[in-house]
Amino acid sequence: MPLDKFAFFESHQNDFDRMKFTKIKKQSLLPAYLIIALLLFSGKHAALFGQNNILVFQSDFGLKDGAVSAMKGVASGVSPDLKLYDVTHEIPAYNIWEASYRLVQTAPYWPAGTVFVSVVDPGVGTNRQSVVMKSRSGHFFVTPDNGTLTLVAEQLGIQEVREIDEAINRRKDSNESYTFHGRDVYAFTAARLAAKAISFEQVGKKLPAGVVSIPYQKATFENGQVKGGIPILDIQYGNVWTNIGKEVFNKLNIKIGEDVTVLVYNEKQKVYKGKVRYVNTFGDVKEGENVGYFNSLLNFSLGINMGSFSEKYKVQSGNEWSIVLTK
Repeated sequence: MPLDKFAFFESHQNDFDRMKFTKIKKQSLLPAYLIIALLLFSGKHAALFGQNNILVFQSDFGLKDGAVSAMKGVASGVSPDLKLYDVTHEIPAYNIWEASYRLVQTAPYWPAGTVFVSVVDPGVGTNRQSVVMKSRSGHFFVTPDNGTLTLVAEQLGIQEVREIDEAINRRKDSNESYTFHGRDVYAFTAARLAAKAISFEQVGKKLPAGVVSIPYQKATFENGQVKGGIPILDIQYGNVWTNIGKEVFNKLNIKIGEDVTVLVYNEKQKVYKGKVRYVNTFGDVKEGENVGYFNSLLNFSLGINMGSFSEKYKVQSGNEWSIVLTK
């Protein structure tokens, strides 16, 4: 975004006049104006242009050992000024699909310029590409390109993708380690990027604007049926979250308080068939009753008031799970 310094000066003319520059010759005002303008612009608008010193981690490592701490230690070694946070480290082992979902569930709520590092990497040490994707929303995602970027690429858009050049962006003396790229490559590169020790262009060579994508059932309406996927569970409570938004669901013309007929499949095998009451929230029905509601992401979901729909009906989540709704 180019800075039109003259438009900037005109819009702030009264501010500059109050600064008593009137005795200085007109031609000498430009350097002072430039300094003030750049200071104001860099402070207020820096987030528009790049990283913001925030680094957010997720992995399937768990917290039983020191793996997560090691990644954060590497990041802190790059810059102690970094702000380090977590999405989760409780993604089921090797579950790339869930890694993809957790990113898109949380990334939109972080400011532009935030750097995410996601390590769910069953192919660690192989020839899968290590990349940084910059989204159109201004977020950066550091990860193996193994499907983890499926949903953020789709929903936030791809601005640019670069392959990590490990000759430059790898922790010193780590070349003989083949099984902890989360520490040696991803945390290190992400930290350097977040701390502005490197620019996005210095990550490595530019790649075509695409990523490895995991196929899944999109939300559709056809012949009086709404079809969708079950990307994730609300794991703490056993609620079943779909990817069916209100726009698609409303084509069924089902009103609050009416029943929805539900079919759930794992691949092509039917796992559940039944009716749920369409409500605003759990307390709208008696304890133990099934409900259909829209979750905090405004996607249709299945639950039980004070119970676990997932556990009771053996419904799980992933790109192989699908759901059909009818009136």
